[in-house]
This record gives sequence, structure tokens and C-alpha cells, in this order.
Amino acid sequence: MINLKINGIPVSVPEGSTILDAAKLANIRIPTLCYLKDVQCVGSCRMCLVEATGARGLVAACVYPVSEGMEVRTNTPRVRKSRKTTVELILSTHKKKCLSCVRSMNCELQKLALEYNAEEDRFGTDHDIDPVDDLSPSVVRDNSKCVLCTRCVAACNNQTIGVIGPQHRGYAKVIGSPYGVSLAHTSCVNCGQCVVACPVGALYEKSNVADVWGAIVNPEKHVVFFTAPSIKATLGEAFGLPVGTNVDGKMVSAIKQLGDVKCFNMDITADLTIMEEANELLQRIMQGGTTPMFTSCCPGWVKFAEHYYPELLPNLSTCKSPQEMFSAVLKTYYCEKNNIKPEDLYVVSVIPCTAKKFEITRDELGHYTDAAITTRELAKMIKEAGIDFANLPDGKYDTPFGDASGAGAIFGTTGGVMEAALRTAAYVLGGEGAPLEFKEVRGTRGIKEAEYSIGGSTVKVAVANGLGNARKVIEQIKSGEKQYTFVEIMACPGGCINGGGQPYVHDEIRNSIDLKAVRAQALYDSDSANKYRCSHETPAVKALYDEFFGKPLSHKAHELLHTTYHQRDKY
Repeated sequence: MINLKINGIPVSVPEGSTILDAAKLANIRIPTLCYLKDVQCVGSCRMCLVEATGARGLVAACVYPVSEGMEVRTNTPRVRKSRKTTVELILSTHKKKCLSCVRSMNCELQKLALEYNAEEDRFGTDHDIDPVDDLSPSVVRDNSKCVLCTRCVAACNNQTIGVIGPQHRGYAKVIGSPYGVSLAHTSCVNCGQCVVACPVGALYEKSNVADVWGAIVNPEKHVVFFTAPSIKATLGEAFGLPVGTNVDGKMVSAIKQLGDVKCFNMDITADLTIMEEANELLQRIMQGGTTPMFTSCCPGWVKFAEHYYPELLPNLSTCKSPQEMFSAVLKTYYCEKNNIKPEDLYVVSVIPCTAKKFEITRDELGHYTDAAITTRELAKMIKEAGIDFANLPDGKYDTPFGDASGAGAIFGTTGGVMEAALRTAAYVLGGEGAPLEFKEVRGTRGIKEAEYSIGGSTVKVAVANGLGNARKVIEQIKSGEKQYTFVEIMACPGGCINGGGQPYVHDEIRNSIDLKAVRAQALYDSDSANKYRCSHETPAVKALYDEFFGKPLSHKAHELLHTTYHQRDKY
């Protein structure tokens, strides 16, 4: 342990710790901008400068190591002046349209400017008016608001995609794609991790809010919303509720107050996905099909495979994602039962993921989803409607797509799809008394492995979250180092609960708690409290098979619930 003092407060920290680490233990806040836990630590923005004995000049707290007997001062006049000047220099090249910015009142630069009483025009205003790159169906880049923190670059590199990076030097430096092409023309997988890493409004999702409002007020449209499993665990953060608060009931009430709309539970088609996927896995095992089988519910991972590992496409489950299954069910089964023309039904999915916006444009999926809006976009609509979210009573999902299983709920976190599939596979192979929990695949570790004996069969599984970890697992499989039966992959670290469309979380919160674990726990709590724990128990799923599909993997199920993939160029 290393002993030092910060602002006169004694602190003991493990050897190798930084001044920023030590300050956190002493409950002393040091501002940061380029630093983001688990994403980047480079000390380039100079916001975290402090005075430390033994150092020549001010040092960056996020990278400077502590030493025995060191004394640190974080708030001297020299330190405060340096931070204020840094903010003012950043503002001199920043497009300051704060009132209309997507990050207004939730912007890390704005917060720092207020804290240090920065003069926004002290060094004048001189920024190039670069064209906004909005060709991608998912992510918009506005470089006139970029502060060159490079957190987006680090996030993209951590995903092993690397389609954005710094270009030019000095004052001419910008963040962009090779040869200045649009993100839409690169191997971007639309995961949106760059968006949640960005501290300002330089990156954001392409909004469908105006389209949805238009459909709601259109008397010729029947509007239905359905919400992804993870939304209930994250939406409350946009309204000041603690991280990990389950707002399922309030969310339903809020959506129904937006207009004459119905609200369904996407956990239902998470259950439907499991019914198809678990049976597909068992079919592959029993008939000697292509293994290991990979999950296919994450569109970021699917596009990653199409770009980087097209030889593995036969290994992907042919199941559509829960979003696309639900839309297909609504435009067929639901319309038939309610005498609605499919073209008159406007389907809105509420998703944690910017990649889902790309997914609805895929021709092979049938274009059943009319609009996919993120958690942030739903929060924006609720605020725009003047709804007092925190004080709403709990509402209930509309029938027939209301009650789902706990297995569907845990789809929103890494390992959840695997556990849900194992529950149903264990029941099919072992009958009553099959295990309900497979805790070895839980947790936010990047890669998890387990081996189970189910119904006399040995099943080896792996779970990877974050595409960097996915690449490691794939390379081990290709080399023959690892052999698995079933592999779950989610593009975003932690899974959907940390998706690119989730509420913005200030770096101070993200750096101080395990955001992914806290959000995931809300889903596991929802699962354990549910009277249905397995996908095959869900009444709505049983009704779908009894009245419409017949059985899993039937001809009609393949027609509406399954899809194909194709190789994409790698740029």
C-alpha cells in the first residue's frame, strides 16, 4: 500500500494506483473529460491537472502514479486557473448551440464550463462548419461539436472495429473515418458505443421521434409500442431515479399517455425467440448440424459477423431478433385477429440499441417495424408531453402481449439469452425438475464459459460481451483451441443494458459504480419475482403456437420468425 495525502487527507492505496484513484477513495472529486472508466485513460484533455510534490509542473491525475509520502493539491488557484483556461480553449472551437443540442443540460463540457465560470468567447469563436454526417440509419456525427477527447475512438477500438480515428495534426485535427467517408460507408456495426462514450453532442442517434408523433396523431393509423427487456431497468435514469430502478409500470403508463396507443411487452418475443432458438439448437445437436451455434438476436454482432467473419454465417441461428419477431407477429397474427390492414398498423419498438435502427432497414427482415426509438428518444417524448414520470402510477401492458416470463426479462443482459435458452432446452431434454438458474453464465465479465449435463447430453457454452471479446472467442474456436456447442454474443459491453441508445450517464457516475452490474440486477430481480421462469410457460407464446404457428420451426415459423445473412465488404 502507498500512503499519501490529498488536500491534507491521508489516503492509502494499492501500489500502481493513480492520483485519480486515490482521490476517489478520499471522496475528493477531480474533473475529467477524456478519461472514461473501462474505455480510455490517456490524460490528453488536461482537465484533471493537479499539483503533486516531486512533480515538475501540474500533472494529469488520471495517469500520474502515486508515490509514498506524496502530497497532492487539487484546488489551488493555479489548478483552477489551468482548468478554466482549458475549458475556454475548448469552447473557442466548439459550436455552441447549447439550447438545441441533444446533450443540453446533460453535457459534460457544459457542466465544466459552469463550474469554472468559463467565458465562452474569451478566445473568440473559430470553428469550421463541417457538414453533419447523417447518412447512417443509426448514428449522426457533428464534428463542429467535437472536443477531441477521443473517447469515441477508444470505444470503437475496444470493439475492434476502428472505423473512426484522429486525422491531421494540431489545430487541424479532426475525428473521422478513413478518406473522409461517411460512417454509413464503413464497416461500422452501429453499436453506438461511440455515442454513449461521447461527453458532448458530437455523436447521437438518428431520431425517429417526429415520425412517431406524426403516426400518433394520424387518425388512419393504429399505433402500437413494444418495449425491449432492458428498458425497464434504465428509463428511470433519464428522470433522475437511481441507477437500476425498475420502472416497468411507470413506463407503460407514460407510453399510454402519449396518445391513443397500445403498449406491448417485447419480453414476449424474447420468449418466442427462445422457443425457436432452443429447438434449433437441439435440432442441430441431434441431426449433426453446424455447431457451435451462435445467437442472432444482436444486430450489431450479426453485422460484425457479416463484415469480419462471413465464414461463420452458417453457425448463426437463423432466428430473427425479438424486435423483428414481434413486428412480424403484429403485422400478421395481430392484424388478422383485429381486422386491421397491415399498412394501417404503425409499429414502434423501444430499444436500447442504435443498431436496431439499422436492423429495420434490412430487406431480408421484411420491413415490418415502422420505427425504432431508443430509450433516450422515449424519454424525450415523455418530457415533451409534459408527463410527470416519477409520480406516475404503474400501468399494465395491453393484451394479448402482456405477461412474459422472467427468462424473457433477462435477455437484456449478457448471459441472459444463454440462460433463457438453457432453461427451455433443459426442460425439453430433462422434463420437470430441470434447473431454472445457470449462474455460471451471469455477471459482466467479458468472456464466460460453462459446461452442463442436460438430459444425458453434455453442452459446452460460452458467453462474450463486447466485440473485442467476441473476436477472442471466435479466434479460439477457429484455431481449435476451444470447442463449444452454443455461444452467445452481444456487441455492447454488458449487453443491452449498456446499449448505445441507453440514457446518458455522466462520467462521474460511470467511473464510480459498476453501471452494467447494477442495471443487470434489476432484470434478475424481475426474473426471480416472475411467476413464469421459462419461455415455454408464457401464455401468449403458447397461444401463438396453438393459433398460428403450430409448433417451433414449423413452415410458418420459418417464414416469419427466421432470416438469412450475407457477406458484407470490410472497409
